[in-house]
Amino acid sequence: MTPGPLAGIRILEVGHILAGPFATMLLADLGAEVTKIEPPGGDLSRQVSDAYFASLNRNKRSICLDLTTEEGQGRLAELVADAHALLVNLKPSVIRRLGLTYDALCGVNERLVCVAVTGYGLDAGDDPAFDYVIQAATGVAALTGDPDGPPTLPGYSSVDNSAALTAALGLLAQIVSGRGGQVEVALRDVMLAQLNYRASAYLNEGAEPRRLPYGAHSYYVPAQLFPTSEGHLALFVTHDGFWKTFATEAGIDGFPTMAERAARREEVLAVVTRALAADTARGWEARLRPLGVPAAAVRTLPEALDAAPEMIVRAGDYRLVGSPVRVAGYEPEHRPPPGLGEHGHS
Repeated sequence: MTPGPLAGIRILEVGHILAGPFATMLLADLGAEVTKIEPPGGDLSRQVSDAYFASLNRNKRSICLDLTTEEGQGRLAELVADAHALLVNLKPSVIRRLGLTYDALCGVNERLVCVAVTGYGLDAGDDPAFDYVIQAATGVAALTGDPDGPPTLPGYSSVDNSAALTAALGLLAQIVSGRGGQVEVALRDVMLAQLNYRASAYLNEGAEPRRLPYGAHSYYVPAQLFPTSEGHLALFVTHDGFWKTFATEAGIDGFPTMAERAARREEVLAVVTRALAADTARGWEARLRPLGVPAAAVRTLPEALDAAPEMIVRAGDYRLVGSPVRVAGYEPEHRPPPGLGEHGHS
């Protein structure tokens, strides 16, 4: 079997819950050897549930170390000497106190890549920075929900997951450079960056971000959720070709350009809503997809998983969603999450 693209890369993780562990699991799925360094009580996510822990920690080794002790620090130095990278997600003060920065470890391994995932930056203090707090602090919650209702939150940990992807990218970029060094990923910064075109519209055009009904896109019309005779349909018309095809199928006349549709948004949405009431969400999806029009019925997660069985993998006793990165010729192993200290402790 073809080895993974990251075979031979040794990564240490000192993290808990989601952002750090998800980042390193993605790297482990691609063949990296990931050693999870856990405190005597283990990663906090072990206390959530076994299934929760498994969803973030397959394909890893676990070593239990008390990094507050001389013995634990000595073992850490041994591991660092042979590692390519160390990824940490803890409070900045704890990261520094435990000596988990490049400045503290470069004497042991000058080529080590140290990645610190924090709320606001290594030098920004220890203000609480949990996922929902960052969604509130960066404008994500304010942009989510019905305009007449309260701000709301996506139904998953969008901040931690996004930070994990960003941290994995930063780690790999610095490894590719051939130099050791400190890499920082702040949850706040990740989410501000993800608000790219919203932020640019405000910074360059003075456009105040606003919520629109049914999660409507700020530029494209129609691009939102619509009620149908049964269920809701996501319709995403981003150019005039899509509109022409959709309008023909739906029996709608007029509004040929995006500029006109944007200027007459409410009129367009009323016409589209009336047309879509003639069929179910699944019916419209079946009609529009073969025509190349971006549309999907709103599904529950169980329905979505049932529709994508190829994404489900088995790791020991656990059924999990597999890696979204597919590499031709490489089939990742899916080893179960490690027991606490399964591969050593001190």
